Amino acid sequence: MIGTLALLFAAHAAATDLPRANAVPGGVAIVDLGAWPERPSAFAGAIPLLVAGDAQGWKALVGIPLAAKPGFEAIVVRRPGRGELAQSYEIGTAHYAEQRLTVPPRQVNLSKEDLARYERERAHLAKVAATFSATPPATLSMRAPVDGVRSDSFGKRRLFNDQPRAPHSGMDIAAPAGTPVVAAADGRVIDTGNYFFNGNTVWIDHGSGLLTMVCHLTSIAVKPGDALKAGDVVGTVGATGRATGPHLHWSVSLNRAMVDPALFVPDLAQR
Repeated sequence: MIGTLALLFAAHAAATDLPRANAVPGGVAIVDLGAWPERPSAFAGAIPLLVAGDAQGWKALVGIPLAAKPGFEAIVVRRPGRGELAQSYEIGTAHYAEQRLTVPPRQVNLSKEDLARYERERAHLAKVAATFSATPPATLSMRAPVDGVRSDSFGKRRLFNDQPRAPHSGMDIAAPAGTPVVAAADGRVIDTGNYFFNGNTVWIDHGSGLLTMVCHLTSIAVKPGDALKAGDVVGTVGATGRATGPHLHWSVSLNRAMVDPALFVPDLAQR
């Protein structure tokens, strides 16, 4: 009985602290699934989605990739004891600024060896980003992993040494090297490593396809499998990988799409 009550409480908590809805590329669409005695499942194509709420009302949270085009999309909903149904939502238009950065030439024009390393790392990180644990997050509200000045960097079209590259898929927070970096919410460490572009990196699984990643760390204080509480130290701020100076890069991934972290932090979402 106690376990059942705990699950109901967690479901209610997740329903009352939803991220700010912003159905644009790089944002989050919140799709109403209605009331049902048991938690339904929802999918964007073959990708499972986070479903929050309780028997009085369920909602699917859809992370929208930065490359998505404006228009209507649909998810598939499966309710126990019922057939499938489609629920549509509309993706709006987002306008992101441009950012020009200067970095060492080898971090833009990759050598044969560096390119081979990058391709290996990309394949590995795609598997990490596909992590989906069945247990939903106890809360969908996050804290910034480090105190500091936040740049409005998410989604910016980036040019490194005047060469266009993928849009910026995280939030940059300025902080001195060595500043402790903490977990944004409860979770489990699923990957750590030193990567060509991201430098020293930690990935945390918060449940049901909601992941966070912190990059460019000087040091890493955790290992895969570690259970974390919000506020636990995972490493320290640095400038490893492709970075122009000490800062924290923080990404939030929802159903394998990088979305704006500010939507999950109440005080930031109100700015």
